[in-house]
Amino acid sequence: MIIQAPYLVFLGDATDKLSIKMAQGVADWRTQHCVGEMSVSGCSVTTGLKQMDITTAASLGAKTFVLGFANSGGYLEPKWLPYIRTALRAGMDVVSGLHDRLIDIDDIRLLATQLNKQLIDIRHPQAKFQTGTGVKRSGKRLLTVGTDCSVGKMYTSLAIEKHLQASGVSATIKATGQCGILIAGEGVAIDCVASDFISGAVEQLSPSTKAAHWDIIEGQGSLSHPAFAGVSLGLLHGAQPDALIVCHALGRSHMRGLPEQSLPTIQQTIANNEQAARLTNPNATVIGVSVNTSSVSKEEGVAYCERLTEALGMPCVDPLRMSVGALVAGLPL
Repeated sequence: MIIQAPYLVFLGDATDKLSIKMAQGVADWRTQHCVGEMSVSGCSVTTGLKQMDITTAASLGAKTFVLGFANSGGYLEPKWLPYIRTALRAGMDVVSGLHDRLIDIDDIRLLATQLNKQLIDIRHPQAKFQTGTGVKRSGKRLLTVGTDCSVGKMYTSLAIEKHLQASGVSATIKATGQCGILIAGEGVAIDCVASDFISGAVEQLSPSTKAAHWDIIEGQGSLSHPAFAGVSLGLLHGAQPDALIVCHALGRSHMRGLPEQSLPTIQQTIANNEQAARLTNPNATVIGVSVNTSSVSKEEGVAYCERLTEALGMPCVDPLRMSVGALVAGLPL
């Protein structure tokens, strides 16, 4: 299915900035595709897009209503169904990145059919996957990994792709989550692939290519997160990465959603990911660290990255506050 721009991104009543990362991602990386955002009473976060309702967005040419929020478990709350119906009647397709599927809701599916509108459940892959093989593929691959979930793996991947392309290097983002798929226009939501097929799905997502081309593979989860380590491990094996970038969020006190689970150190994360990645690429190496320093001032963030660079002996930058050039300087281009 083709996702038609422009979009109206729907935030619902979100209060957690991390819970609107799908909306924020498309607002940051595909601003030109957005007419605005819509929220309801109780919402305390924003993407920075212009606030508007469905009728106004439709009058401005919006073609797709994007459910830009997420919750634990990825379920679609009944209270959002009236907004979906209104968007369909206003002439928009509807995109969801939730685990619950729009097409499984009988009256929504029937209404969309009657109005000849698309229901696009981008978290649910339609392709058939094989199990992984570990066979060496041509081309080069960089995978972002993390100390935790939601630490900036997608933003880092997109920033690196943009930097490489601007430098004349052939590079393509390979999206593995619903947010990245909305931005890139294609990909595989890897957390919805059966566990036996995760590594194979990544092999299919990033097949053999030209020797000098770089696939920038968006990472998911963390090897240290009890809930999502399985997805992260499958990605590491299927990506067969030549280079790894560790992503970290400054100021985290525990693993996201798990107050009793402490964060690993960056050094532990480097060691764990290199060891796991070397099952399918014995030369896989962490070449740098990407730090989300948004919890402190820019000056404090830059200073932290400088200290970390000295401590680790490898480049450490905030991809939004600093250039990612240092991160990719060591790539065999």
